[in-house]
Amino acid sequence: MALLDAYSAERPRLLSLAHRILGSTHDAEDAVQQAWLRAQAARPDEIRDPAAWLTTVTARLCLDQLRARRRREESSLPPEHLLPAQVAADEEMMRREDVSRALLVLLSRLSAAQRVAFVLHDLFGVPFVEVAAVLGTSVASAKKQASRARLRLHASPADAAGSREPSPAVLEEHARVLEAFLAAAREGRMEELLALLAPDAVRTAHPSLLRDGAPPEVTGARAVAEETRGFLDRIRASTILLVDGEPAAVIAPGGRPVALVRIGVAGGRIARVDIGPLPARSRLRAAPLP
Repeated sequence: MALLDAYSAERPRLLSLAHRILGSTHDAEDAVQQAWLRAQAARPDEIRDPAAWLTTVTARLCLDQLRARRRREESSLPPEHLLPAQVAADEEMMRREDVSRALLVLLSRLSAAQRVAFVLHDLFGVPFVEVAAVLGTSVASAKKQASRARLRLHASPADAAGSREPSPAVLEEHARVLEAFLAAAREGRMEELLALLAPDAVRTAHPSLLRDGAPPEVTGARAVAEETRGFLDRIRASTILLVDGEPAAVIAPGGRPVALVRIGVAGGRIARVDIGPLPARSRLRAAPLP
């Protein structure tokens, strides 16, 4: 009975932890349920601290899931190919837990060990001794994994070899225009969209990301602005990040990155909107929004 009480009390925290590691509500619930089954099968003397034991087992199960995904080399799919119920559950979890969409996207680019170390220590305050036990490594190595995760999440574009950081003024204007475009599109404010778009603005998109009948290229501010009405679900599931050093909108339903929206700014207005798959090797960083 004491173990059941401990599990009931810890379950919400375990779900939160597993969701941040796995980025999937369904997978998080599965990991937490598996942890409970293992707790029931364990000897009483194995579980001296139920909360710590459940945390360690849940994190190990999540680590196994992440590694299995990498071995299967899962690829991102367009929003239409994601199960609506699964996306809805993930969106609800993000709202309930107040989880940043940008954070989930950034976490998805970490290695399995980096993601587990960062979530456990930096987000949930788990001591590195316990993080090391989850990863099956030394405390020093666990600290390195968390440090590498922080570097990948927060380093500036100039920190990457061979990259050149745009000036702060250019970054700020680009981010400001992109955020204004997304905000106006989300709320259907046509006049604001037209004011942000250059008269001869062009929208291009990869065919795999278009609905049936949508042209690969649209020309003219009004045509581009009106088209956004058909993509509100994607716009609402977007977040601004630095992608290879430039602000861009990552479309991430349920926190899963599936596509990228880049804009070209000239004279303070949007001259080009390009929608395509998110390159696997692109560098993602948090964006310094104005």
